[in-house]
Amino acid sequence: MPELPDIVVYLEALERRILKQTLVRVDVATPFLLRSVTPPLASVEGKDVVALRRLGKRICIGVEGSLWLVLHLMIAGRLHWLGKKPRRPAPKTLALFEFSNGILTLTEAGSQRRASLHVVQGEAGLRALDPGGEDVFALTPDRFGQLLQSANHTLKRALTDPRLLSGIGNAYSDEILFQARLSPLKLTQALSPDDVERLFDATRAELAKWIALLREECGSTFPGAVTAFRPAMAVHGKFQEPCPRCGTRIQRIRYAAHETNYCPKCQTEGRLLADRARSRLLRERRPKAIEDLEDPKTKRGGVPR
Repeated sequence: MPELPDIVVYLEALERRILKQTLVRVDVATPFLLRSVTPPLASVEGKDVVALRRLGKRICIGVEGSLWLVLHLMIAGRLHWLGKKPRRPAPKTLALFEFSNGILTLTEAGSQRRASLHVVQGEAGLRALDPGGEDVFALTPDRFGQLLQSANHTLKRALTDPRLLSGIGNAYSDEILFQARLSPLKLTQALSPDDVERLFDATRAELAKWIALLREECGSTFPGAVTAFRPAMAVHGKFQEPCPRCGTRIQRIRYAAHETNYCPKCQTEGRLLADRARSRLLRERRPKAIEDLEDPKTKRGGVPR
């Protein structure tokens, strides 16, 4: 799912292309995409784009008359900029936004169809879609700590809770926790003041770093390789690869459709975290420490022979 750095770069690319341009027409290919009825979609046509903003992980395009198109790309949604209207829409195209100077398309891979489009009126309409998370770049360390410790959750859950912090998801939370040297399963109310400060600094630094890297990668072109798995990431998507800091093999825990990646030496004091499915499968044979991964009775990755 595109997260804060990806959305920022998307918005900057859109601003260079569609700000002050006229939104001529919107074609929606599938009825499930449009999640609102009032105002009607046709009400945005023929109006100039006057503003762009981020709302959590949503992209908001404001046109004349205080109307907003709000796009949530979810996991597999992606935007594409075309110089002219294609003869035939690309496969998986959900919507086509025709501007006076080019075409913006929305595609979604897979078959689950989670991406969404809302048309809302004014600030009140935007607030209704806002989960309420605060921008980490606008926070003080004290306020950051207050948000995290407002309930006793794991750090992974707290960082990715859109009601607490804006725009952080599965991928960048892994990178943030690695840089902060904190376990993804550490409870927020067990954090020391030093832990909070270190996590605050790592969160801001990691997000700022990735915004800069994606800007450089994109240059003047429209973002084309928006992905949650990047070669320069330290731990996310790097299961069984060596930790760039200590060389220990990166481990993971899985839950639902998500996974958390971490270094057991740098983040969990040598302990291996267990997800429920793996614990039930392996029971007492489940590796519990780094040393178990090298046990001759187990094969690569700590799974018994």
